Amino acid sequence: MKTVGEALIDLLEQNGVEVVFGIPGVHTVELYRGLAGSAIRHVTPRHEQGAAFMADGYARVSGKPGVALVITGPGLTNAITAMGQARADSIPMVVISSVNALASLGKGFGHLHELPDQRGLMAKVALASTRVERPEQLADAVNEAFARLAVGRPGPIHIEIPLDVMGLPAAPSAAPRQWRDDLKMMEQPILDAARLAATAERPLILAGGGAKRAGGELEDLAELIDAPVVTTTNGRGLLHGHALGVPAAPSLPAIRKLMADADLVIAVGTEFGPTDYDMYGDGGFVLPQRLVRIDIDDGQLRRRPSTVAIEADAAKGLAGIAAAIRESVRKNAAGHHGGAERAAAAREAARAELEPYMRPLLEAVETIRDTLPGAIIVGDSTQPVYAANIYYDHDVAGGWFNAATGFGALGYGPPAAIGAAIAAPGKTVVSLSGDGGFQFSLAELGSARDAQTPVIFVVWNNNGYREIELSMRAVSVEPVGVSPAPPDFCAVAGAYGIGSRRLSGIGELPDALREARATGQPFLIEIDVP
Repeated sequence: MKTVGEALIDLLEQNGVEVVFGIPGVHTVELYRGLAGSAIRHVTPRHEQGAAFMADGYARVSGKPGVALVITGPGLTNAITAMGQARADSIPMVVISSVNALASLGKGFGHLHELPDQRGLMAKVALASTRVERPEQLADAVNEAFARLAVGRPGPIHIEIPLDVMGLPAAPSAAPRQWRDDLKMMEQPILDAARLAATAERPLILAGGGAKRAGGELEDLAELIDAPVVTTTNGRGLLHGHALGVPAAPSLPAIRKLMADADLVIAVGTEFGPTDYDMYGDGGFVLPQRLVRIDIDDGQLRRRPSTVAIEADAAKGLAGIAAAIRESVRKNAAGHHGGAERAAAAREAARAELEPYMRPLLEAVETIRDTLPGAIIVGDSTQPVYAANIYYDHDVAGGWFNAATGFGALGYGPPAAIGAAIAAPGKTVVSLSGDGGFQFSLAELGSARDAQTPVIFVVWNNNGYREIELSMRAVSVEPVGVSPAPPDFCAVAGAYGIGSRRLSGIGELPDALREARATGQPFLIEIDVP
């Protein structure tokens, strides 16, 4: 008979898991018993935070939950930052950990890796935290986690298995739950939204990360009602190069004016978070008066008032409105005019509002995109990423994401890029980090080499936390602690057996990118910034 640990691996396979990111420890040995004989690939990061960041990047690109396997105590608390990022960005993730023996929990005996209440801690960050106390509970715990992430707003889910349970004989395994969407769109909100959209003279669409897999439906509705489409950071790549596309932050005055001038705003898959809509903290964002919201999460819909609220997957909601306009609402075509002109004016004005120092930063990102068409660019919190989050048109929906919005965790880029590369073999993946942030996860270069993921690590080396220094100077604070000495990144890459190239400016970047891609191996490009 198989053990609980072996049954866990079987259940993961049955739920479609192909990759697990984790660092084995004495507290997870029994969970690894069935791994070697399974079809699941194990990827070893250099830090548990890296494991969960890899799971995040894998999930964003594959659309499937990323899975991390960590030890109790410090292994799990190391992963909690990445779980916070996944919660903020609605990324499906399953984190499976050990926990000390049942009889010891909450007693404070001082066992190795002991926490006062591990599950209680996780419940504050995860969508749910479940403890498997008996073998017969395992199947329900695992199947319920994956079923929950298949519908509704995703995020991290935690499952813990006590040391004295994981080696017990497993109970008969239950079949995975059917991944079916019980959410049925209400007909009346769709019809109400369609009537508003069909009669609006200056409609506008706001598209967030929740719409990134609904590009066709978004474009169809936008063209039908002649509406410009403003994309937030996580929505970039939608309507790339389209006359109606506006790839600019809603925090910019030009975009706020576009919103204020609209007589109807349709917001799909966006929570109106300050890091998208009020990133400068000036309080200038005003919720549109005539607002249709499409969101998969009813709780999110209830957080902000709207004229019409549609609880639905982005693709279904957009398609439903378009179908209703075509089938049951007479479109007032004469009332629609100038969508492309409004979009073009907003793009031009928004780009003109960029600070002069941002222009070479944006140029660097656009150079990566133009040199490596269709690449996935995974960013960290660094100046080029900040600039591109404000204004940048990526060429692939879902191919531009970073940790500089929402939770804002440093060190995200390199491990998340490794996860992305594993999710999309054959796809070019670029990690874009600053020298400060890259040092948070520098050792993951070794993980890239072990996993043979051909990630191109681009390091923007301006010798410190330059954005923080600028922020300090802007309010007359003498900069302190913003100049951590960077290592010789190329030498570190060489120590891991990874090729590298140091550049003195972005003029050399295209050749370096092509050289890196041609190797088919991990490669590091360091750009020395004056």
